[in-house]
Amino acid sequence: MFNVGDKVVYPMHGAGIIEAIEEQEVLGEKRKYYIMKMPIGDMKVMIPINNVSEIGLRQVINEEGVQKVLDILHDRKNTMSQNWNHRYRNNLEKIKSGNIYEVAEVVRNLILREQEKGLSTGERKMLENARQILISELVLARGTEEEKIELMLDAVFA
Repeated sequence: MFNVGDKVVYPMHGAGIIEAIEEQEVLGEKRKYYIMKMPIGDMKVMIPINNVSEIGLRQVINEEGVQKVLDILHDRKNTMSQNWNHRYRNNLEKIKSGNIYEVAEVVRNLILREQEKGLSTGERKMLENARQILISELVLARGTEEEKIELMLDAVFA
């Protein structure tokens, strides 16, 4: 169970801070929800407390985790399939997992592919989505602004 003020990650959406725990009636059923504020996009998300384990809600990584993410981004091994369909499905599964290290791999691999051969529209959207998820967690993990994290990522791939 999480508490108000906890920094958490919602797979496929990114990281945020639990602002409140409220009881709401949705479709005639009363349930308790975490009200999560997302720092990027200034959005609020309601997460049913009883679905937390299925959703994969988890704590934001610590500084050691940030270093591991940076190591993954600096590693230039690109192990993606050459087949677009396989690559897309594999990357989507990694993003859906909510595992920040897998999301970092997707960001790294798609940026490297973009630099080598360019990306399709679908993969470009996927890169932007994965990058936002990664940035949102790094912002909260480091307690810094989005712009600083974006500059840090740009420097890794410059």
